[in-house]
Amino acid sequence: MSMLAAFALPHPPIAIEKIGRGEERNIQSTIDAYHQISKIIADIQPDTIIISSPHAPYLRDGFFVGSSEKANGDFSRFNHPEISYSFDVDKEFAIALREVNDHVRLYDSGDLGVDHGVLVPLEFIHQQGSYHWVILGISTLSKEEHRQLGIDILSVSEKSGKKIVFIASGDLSHRLKHDGPYGYIKEGAIFDKKITDILASGRFELLDSLDAELCEKAGECGLLGLHVLSGVLKNQTYVSQLISYEGPFGVGYAVASYILKQKDPYVDLARRTIEHYVKKREMLKIEENDNNSLLSQSSSGVFVSIHRQGRLRGCIGTIEPVRKNLGFEIMFNAVAACARDPRFYPVSVSELKDLDISVDILTEPKKISSKSELDVKRFGVIVVAGSRRGLLLPDLDGIDSVDQQIQIAKRKAGIEMDEKVELYRFEVVRHHD
Repeated sequence: MSMLAAFALPHPPIAIEKIGRGEERNIQSTIDAYHQISKIIADIQPDTIIISSPHAPYLRDGFFVGSSEKANGDFSRFNHPEISYSFDVDKEFAIALREVNDHVRLYDSGDLGVDHGVLVPLEFIHQQGSYHWVILGISTLSKEEHRQLGIDILSVSEKSGKKIVFIASGDLSHRLKHDGPYGYIKEGAIFDKKITDILASGRFELLDSLDAELCEKAGECGLLGLHVLSGVLKNQTYVSQLISYEGPFGVGYAVASYILKQKDPYVDLARRTIEHYVKKREMLKIEENDNNSLLSQSSSGVFVSIHRQGRLRGCIGTIEPVRKNLGFEIMFNAVAACARDPRFYPVSVSELKDLDISVDILTEPKKISSKSELDVKRFGVIVVAGSRRGLLLPDLDGIDSVDQQIQIAKRKAGIEMDEKVELYRFEVVRHHD
């Protein structure tokens, strides 16, 4: 398991009924969105929720990360000390994050006290279930370092074996109305429009194009958290949704969700192997492979196919296993497909972003007595004549008949069309992007 979803959430204490005392109805869209997010998280049932808060301890040279066993907090600052919480912290995850990011500063103070940037999301989310949390703060470090923190959070998540959710807690401009907390300035609404467009599209690379003076004038508290979020989502495939935005109290409240599409581990290994080889001309080192389960699986025949813009760009495989485990079989065939298919030039760096990759895991071939035992959609075919052997995978575009399938397999092996051959069939489990 790994990162399953990420969210951008505001933290208005007034959204809590006892604090709002009726005023919370003015941000009903935000409250409704919070309930929607809480239901999504309940359906995921994460082991751990990681949350960044701009109101956690703000360090000059690093990122605050709580590593106590327990955390607690209340709304004394908002005249409601009776609204209090105590919850578990995933100390193991915090320590693992420190091991990969030198800027992480662990704080273990017995019971960790937390702020409303954490407590407001927790109030809604814990209505659906209780979870372990990791609380971290933003910093005076650069936006690049914040993004790297997100990348490292994702890396630790992938290695943890846990189901993880990330939340960037933060409000947008505080200068949307004359009677708001910091008054009105026109840049506030401009900033919020740019941010909500980014949140809606999920194009977080656009954060880097924001004008620094505009961000300063907007009086926001959530931007650096969004840079962490951008790192968490970097190179991931996800569905973006801006669920709500409003600012009736002069502060912008945006709720957005990012549901990650889980990578197929077979294709992910093949893709990372190809990218590493094309860029560095060397095999991906095994310690760089996070899909360790593939290294413990017995090997089998594997074909790696590469397409670019709908056209075949390389396809190499093994009919029977030649490597000690399935992971190695995929890796070596991936390199062969991108660099050693005699029909194509080796894949170039500029092509990597456009590649579609599939990995076919073959069953053991079975000898058959006639072509009547073949099915072009279900079975691949192997034709054998002496030392010559040709193979064609099943369910390929443009291959509509068994006769056509056999003819192409013969052609690949250099076997004449009228030559007699032995026939073998096999099935595949196809993994694709």
